Amino acid sequence: MISVIIPVYNQEKTIAAAINKIIDLPVEKEVVVVNDCSVDNTEAILRGLSLNGLKVIHHVSNRGRAAALRTGLENASGEFIGIQNGDLGCDPANFLKLLSVIKDAHADIVLGAPAEQKESGFLSLLKARDYFLTLILNLLFGVKLRNWFTHCLLLRRESFINLAPQLRGADIAFEILTKALKRKMRVMEISIPHD
Repeated sequence: MISVIIPVYNQEKTIAAAINKIIDLPVEKEVVVVNDCSVDNTEAILRGLSLNGLKVIHHVSNRGRAAALRTGLENASGEFIGIQNGDLGCDPANFLKLLSVIKDAHADIVLGAPAEQKESGFLSLLKARDYFLTLILNLLFGVKLRNWFTHCLLLRRESFINLAPQLRGADIAFEILTKALKRKMRVMEISIPHD
């Protein structure tokens, strides 16, 4: 089973759609939503949902993204853990592809790197920055990843349990990857459609 954890804060416009897209996936799954004390209508929307396979936990104070993920992990029961943004920054359908790869390759973590796409203006500057930082990090860790800056990743439960206590920042995907590579975990990367 796959447990998809969604840490949310003030995502009233997209959270219901994100949950429904995951619930519709043709795989055994559960959705664990951790509302990190949103101040918009996110909490009301979540309290109004009643779906099989949905668990909702509400923090009584804003504790940050890393704490929300740890709460999600404590309440997840799947063998594989996916991390989904409540703003649909990653299409949940990509988890099916990631799940196939993590099983077949016996990887600890699989991340989805957006397929190459030409950008212009400010987006091209961001892409250049990400490329440069990825190059530096690849040299530091001796790997060949195309894009460290992804919001689409799937982990084995035991791998996430080993990493979760150390997570502190808001850029969770990057933090997970750096900590996993320091621990010599098997990290794989696949191409996914650009959002």
